[in-house]
Amino acid sequence: MSARAVATGSINLGQGFPDTDGPVKIAQIAADAILAGRGNQYPPGPGIPELRQAIADHAARFYGLCYDPADEILVTAGATEAVAAALLALVEPGDEVIAFEPYYDSYAANIAMAGGVRVPVTLRPPDFRPDLDQLANAITERTRLILLNTPHNPTGSVFTRDELAAIARLAVDRDLLVVSDEVYEHLVFGDEHVPIASFPGMRERTVTISSAGKTFSFTGWKIGWVTAAPELVTAVKTTKQFMTYVSGGPFQYAVAEALALPDEYYTALREDLKAKRDLLVPGLAALGFTVYPPQGTYFVTVDISALDERVAIPSSVFYDDKAAARTLVRFAFCKRPEVLTEALARLARLTTS
Repeated sequence: MSARAVATGSINLGQGFPDTDGPVKIAQIAADAILAGRGNQYPPGPGIPELRQAIADHAARFYGLCYDPADEILVTAGATEAVAAALLALVEPGDEVIAFEPYYDSYAANIAMAGGVRVPVTLRPPDFRPDLDQLANAITERTRLILLNTPHNPTGSVFTRDELAAIARLAVDRDLLVVSDEVYEHLVFGDEHVPIASFPGMRERTVTISSAGKTFSFTGWKIGWVTAAPELVTAVKTTKQFMTYVSGGPFQYAVAEALALPDEYYTALREDLKAKRDLLVPGLAALGFTVYPPQGTYFVTVDISALDERVAIPSSVFYDDKAAARTLVRFAFCKRPEVLTEALARLARLTTS
């Protein structure tokens, strides 16, 4: 899509990456690490000690969760690899995996590669709330785990504390694992992000996944991580070592420093993205689209049935039920305000022509 946007002179609000880089001082740490020869060769398989400690400190700082950097944290090549490694490690052929639909497109591929059976539980507009009765009814004797994503891509839904508590009770009562993709943990507008691992009985059965790309606007660095109980981390590491083995050595030093940035950084990040959301969402609504304002992430889902010509990420790629998303698309608002304003102007010309 990026190549097509360049070739046609289009504005790319499709793919989920910012059009500005993250903090200069964090980029400088990565550059200095390269020039100093830190991480240019293979880093330790689980990740450099500095980064694993920083991840542990981050979990304790923001959520009161304590993880041992020695055997409860694994650094990965982004969250996408973490999800793949977790599913390949924990799912056996024939196991059922419940995933909230729509879902990040790698989930379906990863479940299939593991030989699992995908069981969707659909989040429906306008609010995209999890249907807890549907979730309970979807669990069978073959269910192995629940694949959770909150804040949720592509809908922008942020699961509430009560919703997560109910999901946690089901997982405990039915002895299920949970793989929780929380890469948008710091991109929440007004509400709170609550890790499901913080609920009773969940720390020992949850593989929590996050990454630096979305939080620090360095998506190309591909530094992600897993936090979980030692036996779960060992299982994920067993598959991960045959995927990338290691990655991003110099970037790991930079991300270790980034995670320790002051609260002001995280507040400014949220406020900046909230302002961009609040520019794009009413602008799209004013053009006659049905817009579903997100509570988190940097995506907004829009019904574009009023428009005949468009190039956007169709939400149908995130669904098994294609009919449920026939006229829905996802726009990314992690772009400069002037880019969003120009995109709205171009859409306005299409809708009035």
